[in-house]
Amino acid sequence: MDIKSYFRRKGLLRRLARTFFKFFLYGFLLSLFYIVLCKWVNPPITITQINSVLSGEGLHRHYISYNEMGNNIKLAVMSGEDQLFPDHNGFDFKSIQKAMKHNQKSKSLHGASTISQQVAKNVFLWQHGGYFRKGFEVYFTFMIELVWGKKRILQMYLNVAETGEGYFGVEAAAKHYFNKHSKDLSRKEAAMIASCLPNPKLFTIQPMSARVAYRYPWILRQMNNLQADPDIQELLK
Repeated sequence: MDIKSYFRRKGLLRRLARTFFKFFLYGFLLSLFYIVLCKWVNPPITITQINSVLSGEGLHRHYISYNEMGNNIKLAVMSGEDQLFPDHNGFDFKSIQKAMKHNQKSKSLHGASTISQQVAKNVFLWQHGGYFRKGFEVYFTFMIELVWGKKRILQMYLNVAETGEGYFGVEAAAKHYFNKHSKDLSRKEAAMIASCLPNPKLFTIQPMSARVAYRYPWILRQMNNLQADPDIQELLK
């Protein structure tokens, strides 16, 4: 390689490095702005909701405040989805390790996503994508734990989680399945909604799937066990 080719190549690498750095910096600043904005403002739409519209399933949602949600549904989703939600920093490493061991031995895959991780995916990302998406999920999970706090994360989860074909959030689910506001849900009704959250298109409430019929009584028992926990009580205020 002659000296001119060497410096041309070195200049090209330098320009590529500067371009990559600017892309990374602008991406970080834009994401930070949106994360901070969403601390107070609900997302206008998410990628999952866009896909729901494009697929013909429609978009039914009703964003509501934390106090309008009612304690039964808050307790039910923590009992069913993430019992350590008040205590962890966004990641439940023990559950992740257990899921990894199970997945190595079994063809049926187990997840270990916390409520915080699900919010990061539902608000900022998309539903599939493997390790590529997971990398972004780690970043957004860390940031919302740092910027939003637990109550805002739980509120966002209860507003954007898919609860049926074309239905998002617990208020839309409560009106669709039980013809009432989420704050008026009984413990049994709240447990039913929570039991469908892992896959609401497969685990249906109406008609009631075998998974929901089996799981909601278990969630009810967990609600009874967890409701007196001081950290849980703090989130129910």
